[in-house]
Amino acid sequence: MRVHANGINIYYETAGKGQPVLLLHGNGEDHTIFDLLTEGLKTDHEVFALDTRGHGESEKIGSFHYSDMAEDVASFIKELKIKKPVVYGFSDGGIIGLMLASRYPDMLSGVVASGPNLTPKALKLSARLPMRIANVFKRDPLVEMMIKEPNMTDADLSKIKVPVLITVAEKDVIPISHAEHIADKIPNGSLIVVPYENHYSYIIHSDWLFPLISDFINEIIQSQ
Repeated sequence: MRVHANGINIYYETAGKGQPVLLLHGNGEDHTIFDLLTEGLKTDHEVFALDTRGHGESEKIGSFHYSDMAEDVASFIKELKIKKPVVYGFSDGGIIGLMLASRYPDMLSGVVASGPNLTPKALKLSARLPMRIANVFKRDPLVEMMIKEPNMTDADLSKIKVPVLITVAEKDVIPISHAEHIADKIPNGSLIVVPYENHYSYIIHSDWLFPLISDFINEIIQSQ
């Protein structure tokens, strides 16, 4: 299905009924990476899996900014009249989820973000340097965005009212210390370190996060 949100056409798929959950993929991916996660969540939740702008079957564009993507999701929620969803975001999707919660403190019920970063400098050099070298020879708008953005501050994180769970893998491109910093600066933030895994391995075509997200949502529901 498609909806016109924030001036562009966003493709999404939905399944299940219950507390709404929005799934936001990472850079260069699409909603299909959440196939197994959706299967688990749809039993008790209404799942919305989006293709962010310029990805998958959503409208193609020439440049990318996390700020625009956050506004896309905010508009998506308003257009479909989704009441207080929980957002799960992986990598870029996690960044978008944090931005959304900071800008619209009353729009969401909670956020789970896997491997987000506040600034490009937070990425390990082993991840950051190859992107910069590759971009010299072949300009890629998606890579350029990751090189220059995001630029979130501790003040931005302090505006987040809803519960936030950050996950980071033991072998992530995001240092554990940076994930700890993010969780610490969010008033109701917490952190889980996933042993043995890397940035992608426990997310893509995996249901590893299903019980964790499900428990997180149930805790939110019980506290309301």
